[in-house]
Order: sequence, then structure tokens, then C-alpha cells
Amino acid sequence: MSRELLRLDDLHAWYGESHILHGVNLVVNEGEVVTLLGRNGAGRTTTMRAIVGMTGARKGSIKIRGEEAIKLAPHKVARLGLGYCPEERGIFASLSAEENLMLPPTVGPGGMGIDEIYTMFPNLKERAASPGTRLSGGEQQMLAVARILRTGARLLLLDEISEGLAPVIVQKLAAMILTLKAKGYTIVLVEQNFRFAAPLADRFYVMEHGRIVKHFAQGELQANMGMLQEYLGV
Repeated sequence: MSRELLRLDDLHAWYGESHILHGVNLVVNEGEVVTLLGRNGAGRTTTMRAIVGMTGARKGSIKIRGEEAIKLAPHKVARLGLGYCPEERGIFASLSAEENLMLPPTVGPGGMGIDEIYTMFPNLKERAASPGTRLSGGEQQMLAVARILRTGARLLLLDEISEGLAPVIVQKLAAMILTLKAKGYTIVLVEQNFRFAAPLADRFYVMEHGRIVKHFAQGELQANMGMLQEYLGV
């Protein structure tokens, strides 16, 4: 059986006085791809940010490899082997692609070397000396993901990585996720693009109003399409 890597129990989170998460419960097992589905404002990104300690007040339980992380600062959460790729990507415009890649510190053993990263992302090798501002949206997204692979993180939180990208780039990102899964990485996806996320995920959690309202496995996807139409309009 797969080992439990991430568990959220009755997780609440706030931004200032705004209560966003209302008791989120979910489990992610080692080696899985799990997708959080829901409309904008459902609480998916806030769930990601709460896991890494980037919201305001939190209560409940966040366990990473069995270690309670609810009170840890973000840099200490990262050192539990977690990498977060936010929707805004955070590429430094004044640095070259390779300088961006080398910037984050190591958080765990076994991070990908530069050669391995360039094999997975040949576009980045070609653009290694290009400033961040000169990279296309797709290249910036590849760089944002590659940057956390170098750190040694094995649990990846990827927020809307396909948003606004050309279909050919989206296909490359899907292939990347399958490659990472085959290498033993564990991935949590927040995605608005259902067509992108659906074939990749082992399991799905549907969020509405800061709560998990439905949970099902890949094999149950077709049986839940009516429910997804209701919640997501897919």
C-alpha cells in the first residue's frame, strides 16, 4: 500500500478577518497525482497556500510525512521536502533563466541536476542565458517547475500551471507530470483546465465554499461527470 505523505484534518484558514477554508480534509499518498477541482473562489489556491504557511491564521492539522506542520514557518515546511509553484510563477526578470534555476536553496536530498533538468526541459537549455523577461509564458512556467525540482522537493504543489498557455505547451506539461510521477514524485494540482487535469490524476477532490464536497478516484470519473457539470460547468 502507498504511504500517506500529506494529510489535512479540519483545516481552517483566514486572510485577515475573511474565513476562507472551513474544515478541509484530504489525504495524498506517496507517488500519487491528486487534483483539486472547483470554481474560482472555492478555496483551492488557499488550500495550497495554507499547507505552506502563506495565509493568515490557520487551525486544524497539516501533517507532512506524519510531522505536524500547522505551526511551522514556510521555510521549515519546505525543508520537509515540499515545493510550491504558485500561479504567478515568480520569475526574476533581471536574472537569466539559469540564474533563476540556481536560486532556490536545497531542501532535501536527491534534487535534479542541471543536466537532468535540461533533458526534461530542452527549451530552458536553449534559453539558459536569456533574461527572465525574454522567456515566453510557457518557458517561464517550465522554469518555475524546474526550479523546485532542483531543490530536492518530492511533494509538489502546482497551482494552475496550464493557465494561458498554448495547447502544445500544455501537452508538454502533461508529459512532464507523467514523467515526474514515474520518477516517484507526489503531485497536487490545482487546475481550472479540466481537460488537462482529468487524465493525469489518480484521485480528485472537489471544493466548494472552502470545503471538500466530493472525493473520487480516476476509475470513478465517468460516473461523476454529472456532478462535475453541476459544480464546475465542465
